[in-house]
Amino acid sequence: MEKFTKIEGVAAPMPLVNVDTDMIIPKQYLKTIKRTGLGVSLFDEMRYDTDGNEIPDFVLNKPAYRDAKILVAGDNFGCGSSREHAPWALLDFGIRVVISTSFADIFFNNCFKNGILPIVLPQEDVDKLMDDAQRGSNAVLTVDLESQTITGPDGGEIRFDVDPFKKECLLNGLDDIGLTLKNEAAIGTFESKYQAAVPWS
Repeated sequence: MEKFTKIEGVAAPMPLVNVDTDMIIPKQYLKTIKRTGLGVSLFDEMRYDTDGNEIPDFVLNKPAYRDAKILVAGDNFGCGSSREHAPWALLDFGIRVVISTSFADIFFNNCFKNGILPIVLPQEDVDKLMDDAQRGSNAVLTVDLESQTITGPDGGEIRFDVDPFKKECLLNGLDDIGLTLKNEAAIGTFESKYQAAVPWS
């Protein structure tokens, strides 16, 4: 997993509430177990018409937001089913940070496990960042995980809270497998001793 330290990029505004995981990545794209290639289908039903053509008014189809790295979203983002494909699709598109007043618990935790930083802020702070995000290509935010700050295009700063363990995992690029491999030497020692003690197993 790629380490997360500081992200500077355009923030896309999505002031919709209750965006569920089926809206993020529809069920027909859940057949794959690959974490790549899903970005093109992110928000598929809002992003494309029935003929597969881009809908110009959808935020991520607008030229200013095609390379957005940050998403400023409405309340209860990521609700619905627990599909891990949702953060995979966001990450594959290039989104590394999602900011909202609240997230569904499973989606929230899946984000951390896949290198995305979900940030929970009070409504007034989300409103300020949503206003910043409306500036198009000038909507550049800087998210610094180490200092736990978001810096707006005018230099204003907002602090955010993050679980210390989850923060450490993101800073070091550790997903569940990476955390396990930190103990690879101890696991190897245990396996050797176990095999010597019970060679018939």
